[in-house]
Amino acid sequence: MSRQYILALDQGTTNSRAVLFDKAGRVASLANRELPQYYPQPAWVEHDADEIWETQWDAAGQAMKAAGVGPENIVAIGITNQRETVVLWERESSQPLSRAIVWQCRRTAGDCDRIKKEGFEPTLQAKTGLVADPYFSAAKIAWLLDHLPRARERAAQGELACGTVDSWLIWKLTHGRVHATDASNASRTQLFNIHTLEWDDELLRYFRIPRRLLPRVVPSSGIAGETTLFGKAVPIAGIAGDQQASLFGQRCLKSGSVKNTYGTGCFLLMNTGTHPIPSRSGLLTTIAWQRNGATFYALEGSIFIAGAAVQWLRDELRLISSAAETEAMALSVPDAGGVYFVPAFVGLGAPHWDAYARGAILGLTRASNRNHLARAALESMAYQTRDALDCMEEDSALRPDFLRVDGGAAANAFLCQFQADILGVPVERAAVSESTALGAALLAGCGTGFWKDDEDLECQLAEPRSASPGFHARRFEPTLNSARREELYSGWRKALDRARGWAGTE
Repeated sequence: MSRQYILALDQGTTNSRAVLFDKAGRVASLANRELPQYYPQPAWVEHDADEIWETQWDAAGQAMKAAGVGPENIVAIGITNQRETVVLWERESSQPLSRAIVWQCRRTAGDCDRIKKEGFEPTLQAKTGLVADPYFSAAKIAWLLDHLPRARERAAQGELACGTVDSWLIWKLTHGRVHATDASNASRTQLFNIHTLEWDDELLRYFRIPRRLLPRVVPSSGIAGETTLFGKAVPIAGIAGDQQASLFGQRCLKSGSVKNTYGTGCFLLMNTGTHPIPSRSGLLTTIAWQRNGATFYALEGSIFIAGAAVQWLRDELRLISSAAETEAMALSVPDAGGVYFVPAFVGLGAPHWDAYARGAILGLTRASNRNHLARAALESMAYQTRDALDCMEEDSALRPDFLRVDGGAAANAFLCQFQADILGVPVERAAVSESTALGAALLAGCGTGFWKDDEDLECQLAEPRSASPGFHARRFEPTLNSARREELYSGWRKALDRARGWAGTE
């Protein structure tokens, strides 16, 4: 039998990755292409949609070349993606009408203020599980329709198509034959009712977005279409937003299990099973995935800046030459010296939802040095995670026995240990660093029978086999006493208050 693989396309905020997984869930090859970001105005963030496609397609080809395989070896494709970023394009030409508006972009902050003033936010939250914040897609789509010439008219006439990045990739992979998204991505648009599982007429009217502009919603696991770009038909059988895919890839398949991904941002998700739990504390209620006819939900704490804070130290302040340096720098000092770094470069996400917060470094003294700043940047990821996890416990009445972590910064042992210390619960680091891509691959494999059923899937994810993607390479136990833990966290809350509302008009 020829070698068989699932090809996972992992399109992120700063890069496009492609990963080949074999039947045992092992990484056979990986390729990565950096994706440029554009900042036309302060707090505006854009991508070139053609560059999204070109980097992703190139990464796919490089991954296959590295593994020495051809299209005959690819059983299916799974797609996972940065979520709320939106692309608007012409159906006939497949040409984008403008750059994509990235999830980090704050240009619609005023529109979200209007939603709150008009009293529509409770309706929005009840139907979608989301809050009125520039993070989400609906206001972005409305902005494009309002600001691009004839866009609303053309959208109403059916000339245009819109979608999150998964929809754009599926469109390009299928030569425009398939305009689709899955429920996990749809649930991030503020246009999809997570209870009725349909595009919601009231929300569409409010944002003045025609239904025909939007993609068809399909299950996260199952054949949504096929691409012939490889020279043979290959099914696209797994689709999930990056954080939901990571939840699946980290085998958080039971209600109450929690994972955190440290990427550009930081995303904490708890599987809450087949019933959505409304948040009273500023978290999001979202669809985790749809498979086998069932819809699973999650509570989410979305943190906008995590690894990007370390990137800022490298690229803008030039205090470090690589992110890997920060571990040794953090360990070279006994603590952060009273320094707190609030990385609210694009506002604050869950549970604060302050579009007008801005970054701040507080507690500096003459003795503060670059090591303290590096440590404070790493600690900020852990503090923000605690903000969200405390709210998660309040909403769900569940306290996790452990936190599973992945993403680039999870390789930093200091961060993992400090995360365990500031939470007071163990942290388990995944042996397979590509948890997001793995989740997309597992969904695609289940959707095509590559993994036959839930029992087979559990086998692939079962511990303790070292080859298994479910095996967690290292466990970090809390070491701080509770008094010191709360002292440090109290300082963080004080610093956070200083950064809030900084760019507001009042």
